[in-house]
Amino acid sequence: MAVLKVKFTKTKRCKLAQILWILNWISVITGIILFSLGLFLKVEIRKKNEIMYNREIHSVPNMLIAVGVIACGINFLGGKICYDCSDSNKFHRWKLIMLPYIICTFFFTFCVLVGALMCYTMKNELEESLYLGLKEALKFYKDTDIPGRCFLKKTIDLLQMEFRCCGNNGFRDWFEIQWVSMRYLDVSNKEVQDRLKSNVDGKYLMDSVPFSCCNIYSPRPCIQHQLTNNSAHYSYEFQTEELNVWMTGCRQALLEYYMQIMQSIGFTVLIIWLFELSVLTGVRYLQTALENVLLQGDPDSESEGWLLENGFVETARTNFNIIKNLGKSNQINAVSGNEDPNLNVTPSSHGATRTHIPTVS
Repeated sequence: MAVLKVKFTKTKRCKLAQILWILNWISVITGIILFSLGLFLKVEIRKKNEIMYNREIHSVPNMLIAVGVIACGINFLGGKICYDCSDSNKFHRWKLIMLPYIICTFFFTFCVLVGALMCYTMKNELEESLYLGLKEALKFYKDTDIPGRCFLKKTIDLLQMEFRCCGNNGFRDWFEIQWVSMRYLDVSNKEVQDRLKSNVDGKYLMDSVPFSCCNIYSPRPCIQHQLTNNSAHYSYEFQTEELNVWMTGCRQALLEYYMQIMQSIGFTVLIIWLFELSVLTGVRYLQTALENVLLQGDPDSESEGWLLENGFVETARTNFNIIKNLGKSNQINAVSGNEDPNLNVTPSSHGATRTHIPTVS
């Protein structure tokens, strides 16, 4: 039994074809939007590529770019098909192509849905990439004279000022690494020697942060050094001085920034998927309605259109066999004594078989 059957007159079929022609051209524009969103996301990720550990984080923008390009091609072809199908006499040229086109478009719309869901599900992967990338970048903050690392100090400072953050998880991350280069330390100074000796790894650790961690809204001059020493500063309590330095870690700040972009893109892609699905539904109705017109032999008669002819499983099996034999359709032998290799002829239920077919002169 057909699923979601609808009756179409000749006028309704023509109007449906014309509307689908317009919608397919709108879908070309949505394909350009998908391509633009993927390109925008790729550029935004590349801006912070130095502080990301996983270089394969570009899978989502790459998929959106590919889907956008495919959408332009598929919908351009769909517009041409629907334009010709407004005249049932021109349907013959597209009859064998429409079913493979609909199946390919169905898988394409599924890819659009996957792209939308990936925008919402990559939070954990992105968070891990930022955590490991920032952890490595902070270690090389001091290496301003080493090729390949000399740019990291500028990158971290700009990042902390732009996103109003400090450290990886917080400002205390700077207490656990040596972020001042040895070239700027007086190793003859006893205090410096004591700090170096007090650490097992021989690092110069201190309760200080870089200048870029300073909160620009602090009413007092920024305190960068001896942050946990209340007696080193007048009228200072480090546990309550939240305005002195940025309290948010850069990993959290970047994660919120990217997830806000990803959720907006995901919502847009989801709307595009619903639009593409509605266009695909209309094309399916148009195809089945026109095929039934050909079976009736009267182009002006009413015809029925449906989404599925005999249920999902049976329709999928039938369509697969049609596509499988599509390339061999022009090889059917008209000689009555030879059987068509594409046809699976089953014996009669009474057990009788045809032994002779008289030829027609």
